[in-house]
Amino acid sequence: MPNALSIFPATPCAGIPAIALGLMDTLSRGSAAVFRPIVAGAGPDPLIDLVRRGCAESPADACGLPRAEARELLANGASKRLLETVMTKFRALSKGKGFVLSLPADLPGTNPVQDFRLHVDIAANLGCPAIVAACGAGRSPEDVEDLLRGTWDALAEYGVEIPATLVTDLDGNGMQRLRDHLGKIKTPHPVYLLPPLDIPDPKAAVAAFKAGVDGNALAAALEAPRAPRTTPLLFEMDLMDRAREKRMRIVLAEGLEERILRATDSLLHSDVADIILLGDVDAIRGKAASLKLDIAKATLIDPAKAKNFDDYANTYHELRKAKGVTPEAARTAMADPTYYGTMMVKKDDADGMVSGSINTTAHTIRPSFEFVKTKPGFSVVSSVFLMCLKDRVLVFGDCAVNPNPTSQQLAEIAVASARTAKVFGIEPRVAMLSYSTGTSGKGPDVDLVVEATKLAKEMAPDLAIDGPIQYDAAIDPGVARTKLPNSPVAGKATVFIFPDLNTGNNTYKAVQRAADALAVGPVLQGLNKPVNDLSRGCTVADIVNTVAITAVQAAAEK
Repeated sequence: MPNALSIFPATPCAGIPAIALGLMDTLSRGSAAVFRPIVAGAGPDPLIDLVRRGCAESPADACGLPRAEARELLANGASKRLLETVMTKFRALSKGKGFVLSLPADLPGTNPVQDFRLHVDIAANLGCPAIVAACGAGRSPEDVEDLLRGTWDALAEYGVEIPATLVTDLDGNGMQRLRDHLGKIKTPHPVYLLPPLDIPDPKAAVAAFKAGVDGNALAAALEAPRAPRTTPLLFEMDLMDRAREKRMRIVLAEGLEERILRATDSLLHSDVADIILLGDVDAIRGKAASLKLDIAKATLIDPAKAKNFDDYANTYHELRKAKGVTPEAARTAMADPTYYGTMMVKKDDADGMVSGSINTTAHTIRPSFEFVKTKPGFSVVSSVFLMCLKDRVLVFGDCAVNPNPTSQQLAEIAVASARTAKVFGIEPRVAMLSYSTGTSGKGPDVDLVVEATKLAKEMAPDLAIDGPIQYDAAIDPGVARTKLPNSPVAGKATVFIFPDLNTGNNTYKAVQRAADALAVGPVLQGLNKPVNDLSRGCTVADIVNTVAITAVQAAAEK
């Protein structure tokens, strides 16, 4: 949200109305809007009404949800639903607007720690910069510094950009003492000191704000280019939005599985994709009804009774008869929902397939190896995990399919992973990982990565790729400056290619657990048509994400 800004309340601050009015007057351009994530109740919100004058949106559009509803969601452990509601309203309001100002949520204040955490979560997931506002009255300069640094650190954990901090409610002596103190330390951005701003007259409030804040510098900071920032929830919502843009037909082979049915209900309710469920039609309907799920918009197919069963079986026989597949064996195979679903994709009767919630990975992807085949220029099917950290998404490959790839296969995996990254809006900068950075180590394992890097550069000359490189040099700019200066990838890699499955699988799981990252995948790549595998331990949310990923992959192929 480059044309949006939120106000983050580091403390309760009486000057918020004046700050909001001043920011709107200073920064608004074109069609402006005001938003408040949480409001006190269902009636008019005084702060919204004060600040939104001249804005076209209705008061109902300007707020996320009432405080009572927010409190109930938190009490039930449904903070994700709370954030999704806020984000959905904010994103809808922001469309076509030249500037959007998000006001602080109106929280009860009974639990300051919980309130602060919720403010951080909201600021992180709105996806825009945040102005920090804090009350300096009654605090020593040292206490103010500690307060601000704690707030800055909490927001920095999620990569939230802070163009400026405002410390309000300072009298003349307090302002001078704090100014002297701040002059001795280094702050990461401008800190503006303001007198009490509890001013009833809007014009006077704006004038007081402008007297203490450099509006031109603030506007320039807001308009400056910034690195993309994505939280796991932002990634999921962007993924769903992209899937909705083109209604792809996704077939789910395990139609009787409860998690598949629950995911289908969610996907259809959210209009993410058109869903085809395979299995005994009456049994699927009966189970959905017993679970009180609405799957009425799904297409249900029993493979063995389908009108195109004979055609599919004949096609499979023709494609595999050289491998010894008889007509009878072809019919047996096509009665298997995984084979049938994969043939639907092959025949363009579906745009993609997802399976694996109860089937093994081998059973899920074997049919695609047999007759969907790999893309031109690729000899191997591989996989990536989309690793959603607190402030960005990384691509890890191959962590699920190829145990010991050759240098040629590793090069193909790198190029395929870069293409997958681009499909999901990630600028690919590919690190070919090894226990050696540059020429620091030697051995056959290093030689393999050296050769793979060379081949990948030949396959994709315009791709930013470097290797061999260690993980720390690939991801940490400080380490990169020491180990591999002047590299186009070191310190800013987004795609990490592991030399073997043992390393990749263990690393993605270590990052997932240690960094509390959302691991989305495995996402299969290199196939002519999208087919994706689920873990047998997958959750309903995992299935929803995998279907959306498959839909986005399918749309990219159209």
